[in-house]
Amino acid sequence: MNSLELIEKAKEARKLSYSPYSHFAVGAALLCKDGTVYVGANIENSAYPMCMCAERNALYNAKMHGVKKEDMVALALSADTDEPCSPCGACRQVISELFPKDAPIYMSNLKGDVQETTIKELLPFAFSEDALK
Repeated sequence: MNSLELIEKAKEARKLSYSPYSHFAVGAALLCKDGTVYVGANIENSAYPMCMCAERNALYNAKMHGVKKEDMVALALSADTDEPCSPCGACRQVISELFPKDAPIYMSNLKGDVQETTIKELLPFAFSEDALK
């Protein structure tokens, strides 16, 4: 699966968003080595801290299916934004722990703009398990 196909999966996942408060729907798609794609969409709640972002939903979906970090190939996300949609800080922290540091992350929007990056570039000084020792 190429990057544009993965981005299309993220756009499809976006349609599953439950975002009645922000009206900001985001979709994510995580590609694994075996070709499996795990999707996620943001799910809101009137108690805002209970909300869950699309990227974390996709990663947690994969983890709940036994996927290991080394099995992950690429992550795509998409939203209706002017520029390619970027992960929030909480998602960056989770991505930094659960996703390979050098694997591509495709940030996109509905207009077709795409920016490729890595979590190492998005969060160069991530808090990690090493800090807990």
